[in-house]
Amino acid sequence: MRTSDKLPPLFRATIQPTLETLNRDQVIERIWSKDYRLWKPDPKEILDRLGWLTVQDQMRQQFDSLQRCVAGAKQSGIKDVVLLGMGGSSLGPEVFRKTFGSQKGAPRLWVLDSTIPGWVRQVTKAISPSRTLFLVASKSGGTIEVMSLFAHFWKLVTKAKGNHGGKQFVAITDPGTGLETLAKEYGFGEIFSNPADIGGRYSVLSLFGLVPAALLGLNISRLLDRAAGMAERCRLQRDAQANLGAYLGAAMGSLAKAGRDKVTVIASPSLTTFGLWVEQLLAESTGKEGTGLIPIAQEPVLKPRAYGADRFFVYLKLKGEKNAVLDQAVQALVKADQPVLQLDLRDVYDLGAEFFRWEFATAVAGHVLGIHPFDQPNVQESKDNTNRVLDTFQSTGRLSAQPNHQPKDVAEALSGLLQPGSYLSVLGYTTPTRPLEAAIGRLRRAVMSKYCVATTFGYGPRYLHSTGQLHKGGPNTGVFLELVDRMAPDIPIPGRPFSFGTLANAQASGDLESLRTHHREAIRIQLGRNPASVVDAIAAAVTGTALSSQHAGTKKRRRKTRR
Repeated sequence: MRTSDKLPPLFRATIQPTLETLNRDQVIERIWSKDYRLWKPDPKEILDRLGWLTVQDQMRQQFDSLQRCVAGAKQSGIKDVVLLGMGGSSLGPEVFRKTFGSQKGAPRLWVLDSTIPGWVRQVTKAISPSRTLFLVASKSGGTIEVMSLFAHFWKLVTKAKGNHGGKQFVAITDPGTGLETLAKEYGFGEIFSNPADIGGRYSVLSLFGLVPAALLGLNISRLLDRAAGMAERCRLQRDAQANLGAYLGAAMGSLAKAGRDKVTVIASPSLTTFGLWVEQLLAESTGKEGTGLIPIAQEPVLKPRAYGADRFFVYLKLKGEKNAVLDQAVQALVKADQPVLQLDLRDVYDLGAEFFRWEFATAVAGHVLGIHPFDQPNVQESKDNTNRVLDTFQSTGRLSAQPNHQPKDVAEALSGLLQPGSYLSVLGYTTPTRPLEAAIGRLRRAVMSKYCVATTFGYGPRYLHSTGQLHKGGPNTGVFLELVDRMAPDIPIPGRPFSFGTLANAQASGDLESLRTHHREAIRIQLGRNPASVVDAIAAAVTGTALSSQHAGTKKRRRKTRR
């Protein structure tokens, strides 16, 4: 692996004092010795959250149980694996699913981290219940989304002809949780007990990531070898500049303090989902106490004039990919004196190394920023608000009405709110589709081109367990656009007095309330039968055009096809 520093002299000068301070204060050595005072004087939620430092060594002891799980799935004729998880339990597996895909002879993996009825229905219709293995993954063991999804699929499986009941379910959780108890009661086929000293967003190299990776047919030994190799390079204590993780952390932390807090991940085509994992790691770890790194993932790559003076670019380049367009764009950024750090990967298994590098870098950046990178104090707020909304629903039979804006109103509001240093965060409580994601890309492009601000996009309720912490606890520079699905047709949740649609609406409303409590600028818009058209209408209002030429061309081709 190779790291290419393409920083102009000004930014090298910004980072150098931080590197010298890391050396002087023996920060690298103290991280490895688990000195909690690097972050806060109180060891609470620090000492019991540092297991990720050596988890790649511990996981080798799990090879037999992983192989047993894979062999059992094969013997049972499993064709699909559905992961029911949120945040740290789902984003790592999503990287494996998108980057590696199912290896020859392995089942398909579905990562379901949503309460949106359309999304739940999409997965439900795609599988054969009696030939599907369900991974119920939750560190706490009681996440409302995961338990609701479990209730739905348990009913589906037990009603299916030829089902194997609890044998089709696998639990991945911490020792002694409610999920562990439930798994025993329902006769789950496997119960994987993960080391308790690893926080969810640092758990990709633990059982939370490795169980789905093994079922996909990945070479787990090779993945852990790459992680172990990076861990050794992050043990270098004499010079922080030569320490691959410490250098990235020092760069992110010091540049953020200098105003460049938008860590923008540009990645080769096969690696784009890795940015979503980085997004959760950085946002939830550092977005607190009014500061933090604002990660930008899967954003359209535009010409230098679309970017402000608040960016730090990290380019993950995979050898052998078609990188010519990205290379050209990155070179243009370098020529425009934007700070760029390039990380070269030999093959996709180098992601094992990158997972560790970014975790170590996040711990270093947390020290540089003076915050605690292992807690998430604001995440509980939205959960509490959701519960209050659900309580109101159960007592009144209805959800409180929410104001709904029109595309033109949204565009006018954005023109008054977006300014240098701010960012737009689009929050989609809806089902993923290619047309929708293409429309979101056009909206981000329009906003970047017009206002030169950073943009993010996250699906709800997934983002509540990741970037939601940054939204409330980080710098008050975000403008939030919440897009809410019709939630129709809805799906009941077995054993609950509310449906998936009601739960998702409650989560959207609860988070909106939480954002406004923290004096964040938040706008809500109701999506119609065609969500992509609503998003395109907002983009058109931002740019002042009827349709982008690209989208207009698409519509013209469709009309021609229908003839």
